[in-house]
Amino acid sequence: MRISLCNEVVAGLPFAEQAKLAAALGYDGLEVAPFTLDGEAPHRIPAARRAELRRIAAEAGAPITSLHWLLVAPAGLSITTADATVRARTLDVMQGLVELAADLGATLLVHGSPKQRHVAADGDAARAEEAMAKAGGWAAQHGLTYCLEPLDAGQTNWARNVEEAIDIVARLDLPGLKTMLDVSAAGNGEAEPAAALLRRFIPTGWIAHVHLNDRNRRGPGQGEDRFGPVLTALRDARYAGFCAVEPFDYHPDGATSAARAIGYLRGIQEMMA
Repeated sequence: MRISLCNEVVAGLPFAEQAKLAAALGYDGLEVAPFTLDGEAPHRIPAARRAELRRIAAEAGAPITSLHWLLVAPAGLSITTADATVRARTLDVMQGLVELAADLGATLLVHGSPKQRHVAADGDAARAEEAMAKAGGWAAQHGLTYCLEPLDAGQTNWARNVEEAIDIVARLDLPGLKTMLDVSAAGNGEAEPAAALLRRFIPTGWIAHVHLNDRNRRGPGQGEDRFGPVLTALRDARYAGFCAVEPFDYHPDGATSAARAIGYLRGIQEMMA
């Protein structure tokens, strides 16, 4: 089972040091938040810098596997807005980030970005679906997968659980568009445990990625959630994708949180072998 580290956990380090640390700790790659690369316009990172970032990560032993937190920068984006100017700008960023992912060597993008998908008026949800359809089409053109991330009702009011997200992506039915499961969001918003959801939905083919984090928003092993059942469910369902460690509360700090998480997860894997 391949496990990436979400790079914002150690964003205080230069990118090369992030990759070296991830590899040294035993991660298989980096899941990159684009705003950590350029806080103003990550979708416009020059080609030479893209090639450099890809090379740095690969040579360190932690290649870039995926992107997430897609619409944090530039500011003011929305996939639901009726404002034509903002919508056009948002779609341009999304298309640019798909191209960035391809250039960085990633295979997958995770669309969480809860503040940028709030549904408040008639037509908002339809515009969100249209944006997902466009993103799935762009991803397919590059041989990538674009994942709509279900997030609990405390974070968003659109695509709030796995069933809602699958209903959306299945209705759109595009080869480049899938969904995923975030263990923390599942713990805070699903009626079933994460392991049960994985067993039920991975065989459908709609789950293309998994975020590993505790419902308390710390890393795996730093809360009440048990990840043995999660990893066992992934193994039993023959899940072949990446997982990514994505805490939000870095306790006591980012590097220690990253080390604690991978040690805990690899220990479970050893017991499963």
